[in-house]
Amino acid sequence: MLQTLQDGAQARRRPQASRDYDQVRRAIAYLTETWSEQPDLDRLAAHLGLGPEHTQKLFKRWCGLSPKEFVQAITIDHARQMLADSASVLECTHEVGLSGGGRLHDLFVDHEAMTPGDFKRRGAGLQIAYGFHASPFGEALLLATGRGIAGLAFTDEDAGKTRADTLADMIRRWPAASFVEAPARTAPHARRVFDPLEWRPERPVRLVLIGTDFEVRVWQTLLAVPMGRAVSYADIARHLGNPDAARAVGSAVGRNPISFVVPCHRVLRGDGGLGGYHWGLTRKRAIIGWETGRLSSAGRGAPVAQPVRGASPR
Repeated sequence: MLQTLQDGAQARRRPQASRDYDQVRRAIAYLTETWSEQPDLDRLAAHLGLGPEHTQKLFKRWCGLSPKEFVQAITIDHARQMLADSASVLECTHEVGLSGGGRLHDLFVDHEAMTPGDFKRRGAGLQIAYGFHASPFGEALLLATGRGIAGLAFTDEDAGKTRADTLADMIRRWPAASFVEAPARTAPHARRVFDPLEWRPERPVRLVLIGTDFEVRVWQTLLAVPMGRAVSYADIARHLGNPDAARAVGSAVGRNPISFVVPCHRVLRGDGGLGGYHWGLTRKRAIIGWETGRLSSAGRGAPVAQPVRGASPR
């Protein structure tokens, strides 16, 4: 009975998070356009058609930051701070200076790579279950095989995309695979990805990376970038031993099929600019701000866990 009540509470909480993001997305777009003017709470509330108190509570409930703190989190100075010593970040292991609260969700990710032959077959013989689920960043499309999560995507509302567009984008990546709509199968994965209460080392999020050898190496590198930090395309290229491959790295980052968990949102331009994002720049700003809020909460005493090592590619 207790488990049933807890499940019901979680089910009610997630749709609320998705509804929150619809309003928060409008707020982020506005703050992004006007951040240099440092808009105050009253001005933002008027733009949203909400009261100042409701606007403040909405933002706090969504990511743990006030609108003012969020503006600070998305300024160019903040981005430059995220990039500080970015090259050395990639030379560290989880156990050397990066196992504090800044890893949070990242600590609980385990992964493996499919063989190059699996990728060349474009998913032939592979069944992929999919389902749409509420998340802190709007509705998410999650794809999973029997071995773990193979895809996580969002609908770019700012570009006028729909659910169907998002699903078609993911199907094109593995056109020979068999896709089946099975939200009951993907829902547990969604909970473990988006609910911080589910971020536990004894139950790591299991990823299946399906791409070329180079793409998988780029995605594995992204998994080493801790929350609250960022790297540039050039940093990743140098880390992979090919400093002239920044453009190829950018293409691989853009083809990352597992958004948020494989944190391509933590790749910025060398000057601190946000660069691009396959699921929309508003969402990239949202994720960075949300993570800043999680870090702030961790600094106030959230529990810190130990890392789970990723599996080696086969």
